[in-house]
Amino acid sequence: MPFIPHTEADLQAMLTCIGVRDLQALFEDIPPELRPKSFTLPDGLSEMDTCAYFERLAGKNKELAACFLGAGFYDHHIPKAVDALAGRSEFVTAYTPYQAESSQGTLQAIFEYQTAMTRLFGMDCANASVYDGGSALFEAAMMAIRQTRRRKLVVDETLNPIWRIMLNSYTANLDLDIVTVPHQNGCSNKSALKTAVDNACAAVFVQNPNFFGVVEDFSELFAHAEASGALSVISAHPIMQAVLKTPGEMGADIAVADGQALGMPLSFGGPYLGIMTCKKELIRQFPGRIAGRTTDLDGKTGYVLTLQAREQHIRRAKATSNICSNQALCALRSLVFLCLLGPQGLVRTAELGMEKARETQARLCALPGVTMLNTAPFGNEFAVRVPGDAAALAEKCAKRGCVPGFPAGRHYPAMKDILLVACTEKTDQRQIDLLVEEVRAAL
Repeated sequence: MPFIPHTEADLQAMLTCIGVRDLQALFEDIPPELRPKSFTLPDGLSEMDTCAYFERLAGKNKELAACFLGAGFYDHHIPKAVDALAGRSEFVTAYTPYQAESSQGTLQAIFEYQTAMTRLFGMDCANASVYDGGSALFEAAMMAIRQTRRRKLVVDETLNPIWRIMLNSYTANLDLDIVTVPHQNGCSNKSALKTAVDNACAAVFVQNPNFFGVVEDFSELFAHAEASGALSVISAHPIMQAVLKTPGEMGADIAVADGQALGMPLSFGGPYLGIMTCKKELIRQFPGRIAGRTTDLDGKTGYVLTLQAREQHIRRAKATSNICSNQALCALRSLVFLCLLGPQGLVRTAELGMEKARETQARLCALPGVTMLNTAPFGNEFAVRVPGDAAALAEKCAKRGCVPGFPAGRHYPAMKDILLVACTEKTDQRQIDLLVEEVRAAL
């Protein structure tokens, strides 16, 4: 039997109460061309017919033979155990686990997640995650502003443009001075960044590997920022942290990331999770939830949400954040993913992506007119210059079932001939061969 929450009499009673004659009148302030089609739903179907309809619809999807898209989101292998363990009923919760006595499983999982993130990034503390990489960047900016009481933010142009757009959007109504330092051929202009970080700067924002895949060491920049009284914020690729110098080793104050690569399917853009870690001195500026380990009156280990004076249900307008979800299920998936791989598995996953990227790079650059954007070291992603328009090239290849990469001109108008190519451990020889064949044909 279908569930129909409101009868016609119920609907009429509500409309009468608010002084509207019918449903059409309720929406008459919205121009007809802007009204969603959902206002006029078709007649319902049986369960069998509904399933058949969506199966036909799904059949229209095209199967890609090869895809080298990256730009912040990556197609990694997810062990089947991630779905099996994360879907267990012990971890299902309708809300943040404020009642510790009935939420020990969820709280312990969050605590273990935080521990894994601090080890992965080489930092002191981690929270129970935020929405995604972009919101984590914004929250890091707010932390820096509260801590330093300064209003200037220095942002490296090689930082993921999607997250830079989010930072600008979230801060649009705030009195801030956001200075974007142009890149140098896909590399960070470290001397210009150091010049921009002065005594008025709250924080400097960089990324490693950056949007173009370039791997850099920001230790000197972070030391300069500290001497200027500014905080250092770095956005990092979580899997690459297994083989690169960590944010902690560079001296970063705050390290953030999008955790999609740690066990989350691409799934048309989400849900993902935003990883946040920081130095211990900044923990009272940390947004969101923090799980801690303690003991009860009998001396038994227990887990609780700690330092809650930061949160909006206690401090209201003075809270450090208004985050209403900690993406706990996504955080749990990332924890299970890391535990299944272990340190050696994580290192090998990073190495495989880098190995596949180097073979792909060598094969592409052997084609006439294809050259590297720069000679800097790179991780599992790299940028090449192609003859003509990279977006047109990508469109030609995509029509034949191969997506060769991300056209950088979409976010960097002066780089319309630049194609960003990403590999993971799932990239195989057949896909590399097909990519080279399709790019050669398209050129």
